[in-house]
Amino acid sequence: MRARIYKPAKTAMSSGMAKTRDWVLEFAPAAPRQVDPLMGWTSSGDMNSQVHLQFDTLEAAQEYARERGIDAVVLKPKDRKPNIRARGYGENFATDRRGAWTH
Repeated sequence: MRARIYKPAKTAMSSGMAKTRDWVLEFAPAAPRQVDPLMGWTSSGDMNSQVHLQFDTLEAAQEYARERGIDAVVLKPKDRKPNIRARGYGENFATDRRGAWTH
């Protein structure tokens, strides 16, 4: 069984970093997905594709894979520079703004 261990990226719909702290272990698909001819739904007979395990640390995820004989590939995350504004989010609506407010 092949799997990948990674840290999920933040969603495009938010600027927060929620649900990006844990490490995730996901299995690679063993067989391609198939389209059901009657309903047109995409399905798969691979049950491991539904497994999505979360771990607090990378070491815990690697140890879990090693104990169960899972061939896991680790994808290291790219560090993101924090976007910290001098006066915070309220600066967008400040009454003492010097420049024109553009949006």
